[in-house]
Amino acid sequence: MPAMNELIFGSIAEITAGYHQKKFSPVEVVKAYVERLTRLQPKLNAFVHVDAKRALQQAEVATASVMRGEQLGLLHGVPLTVKSCIDVAGWPTPAGSLLRKDYVVQVDAPLVARLRGAGAILLGNTNTPEYLMAYETDNSLSGKTSNPWNLERSSGGSSGGEAAAIATGCSVGGVGSDGGGSVRVPAHFCGICGLKPTPGRIPASGHYPEGGGAFAWLGVVGPMARTVADVRTLFEVMAGPDGGDALSAPVPVRAVSEEDVKKLHIGILESDALGKATPETTAAVERAATLLREQGFTVETKRLTGLDRAIELWWYFFGPVVANLIRQGAVGHEEEMSPMLREFVALAMAEANLTYDYFLNACAERDKIRAEILRQMDEVTILLSPVSSGPAFRHGEGNWRIGAKENYRDTMKYSQWLNLAGFPGAVVPVGASPEGLPIGVQVIGRPYEEETILAVGEAIERGRGPWKAPNV
Repeated sequence: MPAMNELIFGSIAEITAGYHQKKFSPVEVVKAYVERLTRLQPKLNAFVHVDAKRALQQAEVATASVMRGEQLGLLHGVPLTVKSCIDVAGWPTPAGSLLRKDYVVQVDAPLVARLRGAGAILLGNTNTPEYLMAYETDNSLSGKTSNPWNLERSSGGSSGGEAAAIATGCSVGGVGSDGGGSVRVPAHFCGICGLKPTPGRIPASGHYPEGGGAFAWLGVVGPMARTVADVRTLFEVMAGPDGGDALSAPVPVRAVSEEDVKKLHIGILESDALGKATPETTAAVERAATLLREQGFTVETKRLTGLDRAIELWWYFFGPVVANLIRQGAVGHEEEMSPMLREFVALAMAEANLTYDYFLNACAERDKIRAEILRQMDEVTILLSPVSSGPAFRHGEGNWRIGAKENYRDTMKYSQWLNLAGFPGAVVPVGASPEGLPIGVQVIGRPYEEETILAVGEAIERGRGPWKAPNV
């Protein structure tokens, strides 16, 4: 039997290679992950639902395939998890809400079907804030998820359960979703990698809340894992058009050579609209730039204008518009909403301007801003920036209140503008705070250029050295 760390912290490539070489079996790997998550769940509270029995049954089938020497899929026997707002047949998908506690579907979301088709074994789904509307994973249905680097800190939101599970070896990787940083912030807080793709590259069909119209610009689903290579593998499996996603784009996954990537001009993002990051956060971005320069990349500063209005418009759609929909859907059940969600709705509705003319003009202005940012990135096509202004905050300190120390509209601007513009962004852990909390760096690119972003992220990772696990 191999060492436990070889099983629970192995990459997708290492695990599948171990199967081919008969070093260990899917049954052994899945058992190791189930034992690990069972032990850590009381500490972290990362999971909403665990399907250990079915996972072990699937592992037995996967092991038999290995023993017969059959051709194996990219994810054959790889234990994964899924955020609990994404449909998995037979599982509850509550999205953190008492209002959805009994919601169980019988059909997998397209991205889930693609993971299964590649041989993945799903262990369970993970915790979120209610309706995904906070950067702290806490709700009245399943409680809060803690950061594996410091249990007094938040794992982030809204994919906080997913990030905590992956960082601690309770999952090889999985799927989150991102409407304002909800893949990237938890990845940054927990010290793993994540990708917010361009809307439509991975189908968001089967995700709650549903996307459509102006809202589909904001929200995407994306892979999370401990290494960029694993993020890429998950992206390649899930990417592709689907008729259920209105923004679905038939953009094929393409290979990017190291030679072509090194020809790129990379910018360190500067903008007066984004606020001030902690010294350690700024140092992590500078370190990423240095690691790239040492490998032959050209890196310079790049100032973008227009991000202030992009962030304001993002808040209009994510705040007042979405809050109004939540309020309408919860009529008569307001007391069942978690305190965080009630506060969000109250604050957002206090700023609501929901006239038809204002909404229409906001939609048109969004397109103009997106075009202007694209023009500014004509030559410098990749940007490096913080994910947020600092590392993971303490439980309960983050909120939407203007003037508060950890107000999301101040601290999360670095992530939010990408959702308004529909740009992709990946996170790579690079630095650490004085308290030992991880600090990720955001690699930003133009729409449909995820492959290039991931190639740059992998170069940063290569220069940084091996990934380190939290001691939890």
